[in-house]
Amino acid sequence: MNISVICIGKLKERYWTEAVAEYSKRLGKYCRLTIEELKEARLPDRASEAEENAVKKEEGEAILGRIKKNDYVITLEIRGKTLTSEELAEQIGQVSGGGWGRVVFIIGGSLGLSGEVSRRADYKLSFSQMTFPHQMMRVILLEQVYRSFKILKNEPYHK
Repeated sequence: MNISVICIGKLKERYWTEAVAEYSKRLGKYCRLTIEELKEARLPDRASEAEENAVKKEEGEAILGRIKKNDYVITLEIRGKTLTSEELAEQIGQVSGGGWGRVVFIIGGSLGLSGEVSRRADYKLSFSQMTFPHQMMRVILLEQVYRSFKILKNEPYHK
């Protein structure tokens, strides 16, 4: 199975990069993982709503440019559906047998996702109604995808 994570912004802090590296290594046993970091659009201080919308549009266009027609796209959105770890595993299991080119998870920038990206989603996933830094969400996502594979393979994993 091919899994891609498309995200806005680069990880700068060592603790995030080490956590992502660890889960990427663990996932190598179960899937081919790629992480595509796209450039964060510049947002002026005290930006107007129009400037914020322009940033979301620019980042959205960059994201959409990386998605292929036969990708199954899962966006991470506050208004998405919340799942248990077992339900996420089931979702990944169903998609893996669906003939898709790859499963693509999308993590937006600090302003979230553009409407165009949200509309392209095949599934909208929420980890919480709370807002988290997108760097942290990358780690949480990879951990949950790893947990999903462990569940699908009936392998032990700490609870």
